[in-house]
Amino acid sequence: MADKRDYYEVLGVSRDVSAEELKKAYRKLAVKFHPDKNPDDKSAEGKFKEVGEAYDVLSDEQKRAAYDRYGHAAFAGGMGGPSAGGHDPFDIFREVFGGGGGGGIFEQFFG
Repeated sequence: MADKRDYYEVLGVSRDVSAEELKKAYRKLAVKFHPDKNPDDKSAEGKFKEVGEAYDVLSDEQKRAAYDRYGHAAFAGGMGGPSAGGHDPFDIFREVFGGGGGGGIFEQFFG
């Protein structure tokens, strides 16, 4: 777990960020690193997944409280906390931007 960056750092926000500002920061980075916008760029794909994981945890009140208290150890499995490993960054992207297959905001911007 030492290789994971702080989720607040990943999203470029402070620890007292509001839900709206958190969503705004996520949207900006998700669009920037989306694999469709960065074809064949594995580092962008990795960053997209990292941003999705950070948002998945920080946007959920219970996960955020656990993360604030225990850091990444909250999701290591042994502490009984929620697991952050089972998310799909594309599901999170669709949830935030809307659309499930046809015509979300991303499709409007990038075809």
